[in-house]
Amino acid sequence: MNYVWNLFKPAETAAPAPLKVMGSESKGRVWFVTGTTRGLGHELLRHLLVEGERVVATCRKPSDLDEFKIKYPSTQLLVQRLDVTDVKQIKEAFETTKRHFGRLDVVVNCAGFTVLGEIEGMTDEDARSQFDVLFWGPANITREAATFFREVNPPGDGGLVMNLTAAGGYTATQGFSYFCAAKFALEGFTQTFMKEMVPEWNIRACIVEPGAFTIPNRTSSITIRPQHPAYSSPNAPTSLVRAHLHHIPVPGDPQKAAKMIVKLSREPSLPTRFPLGSDSLDAVKSQARTTTEEAVKFAQMSCSTDK
Repeated sequence: MNYVWNLFKPAETAAPAPLKVMGSESKGRVWFVTGTTRGLGHELLRHLLVEGERVVATCRKPSDLDEFKIKYPSTQLLVQRLDVTDVKQIKEAFETTKRHFGRLDVVVNCAGFTVLGEIEGMTDEDARSQFDVLFWGPANITREAATFFREVNPPGDGGLVMNLTAAGGYTATQGFSYFCAAKFALEGFTQTFMKEMVPEWNIRACIVEPGAFTIPNRTSSITIRPQHPAYSSPNAPTSLVRAHLHHIPVPGDPQKAAKMIVKLSREPSLPTRFPLGSDSLDAVKSQARTTTEEAVKFAQMSCSTDK
């Protein structure tokens, strides 16, 4: 059927662009990582430096990374102040990367936070602030990365963007409406980005969907809003989330996650989506199965609208 997304997809015979060995490989690739003061971004920064890679570590408070600045030379580590909601700061960070390292190989968008609450109980500010950090920040960084990969790196070297969403970027969870909405948006944006890149540029992207990982103060990045009175029943879906938030099983090892992100970055043929962790994989598979079953169940009704 000639739907728009079928009309413009690449020809089936077109081979994917081959993975090209980066010119900086001998000295360590150059990574641009956001959200490096906590969570997976922090663990990824630690692992990259140990492995001898070069890193532009961005965060809102550079002094939080003083331990790394003392240990590693400026030829390997550049710490940049960056509020991902500030477009001017994003552009400045990429300009500084150009002056300091002269190239860029991998961009990883890790920065994030979330607000827990019922849809009726959240403010516009709650919603917009999450979209600013979780969608617009990575989207603007991805756009700058594409320009850098194409116009600063040697022709054909390209680069890789890894946008960390969550299992909640593929299947929604009650209480996290705007977090999931922003992550869904980032997944759609990233998938479109992949389809727009000219093969000769060798610019690639991958959606990484982390599950739950054992991280110090894991829930510190979650702001919990007062419960809307209409949802106060103990059996309400959001009440159950609130009651069990601090007791949810956390199967993931952040050190293994960091190693896997680096391993994934070297894959010659990347998946569109990569569930990071067994819990994320289970959630994604369950949602995909439900979507397929529902599509089959209502297929006749769907097709009945054709001419």
